Amino acid sequence: MTNSSPPRPAFNRILLSLPQDARSFLEERAETREMKPGDVIFEEGAVVTHAVFPHEGVISLIATMENGRCVEKSLIGPEGFVGFAIAMGGKTVLGQSVVQVAGRASWVPAAEVEAALARFDCLREAMLRFTKAHIAQLMESLACTSMHSAEQRVSRWLLHAHDRVAGDTFHITQETVATLLALRRATVNAICSELMETGAISYHRGALSVIDRGRLLDRACECYGRIQMAASL
Repeated sequence: MTNSSPPRPAFNRILLSLPQDARSFLEERAETREMKPGDVIFEEGAVVTHAVFPHEGVISLIATMENGRCVEKSLIGPEGFVGFAIAMGGKTVLGQSVVQVAGRASWVPAAEVEAALARFDCLREAMLRFTKAHIAQLMESLACTSMHSAEQRVSRWLLHAHDRVAGDTFHITQETVATLLALRRATVNAICSELMETGAISYHRGALSVIDRGRLLDRACECYGRIQMAASL
């Protein structure tokens, strides 16, 4: 049976930044799939078989300790891609990458990306530009964890997630946020309750809505703005 539904538009900013010939080269070789929370894109140490370009949703890069505890190192959405090794000349993944907020992404085989990199200088420039911004995010996140309050960090994370989804509502559990930020669930629960009381967000059965982004910005630390500035360079 033929699916008569028209293809959904691309929102990945790397793909959208490319000239039409380079973009078409990748899109013709891509497989676009839905992403569900908990989907593992790559396991730590895995060979990078694809570059994954999200169109919406949130993918976290996770560090897991020997005792089983884990923490988010950074998050990626439509502004970038997963599979940095392809652009950097490597072969394996550093850290596990896991979908946190549902969305959609295009998978392009590594060999096809390498062929595109050899053919289109603009693709290498775009991928390296994002990689540079991502390194800045990693550095700011490290400083944020060391210096800022739990409320500031939770508010910053919610802002970053809001930036990467379509609309103002997305599904995320408080337990997930607590795990990613290495906080107690009770702490995140208390913070979300206070954010709801101030009218910044609403939260019901895992569905979080940003009601007043300005109030959420007021609660976040300066790292949010610094990371956004790095991404725009």
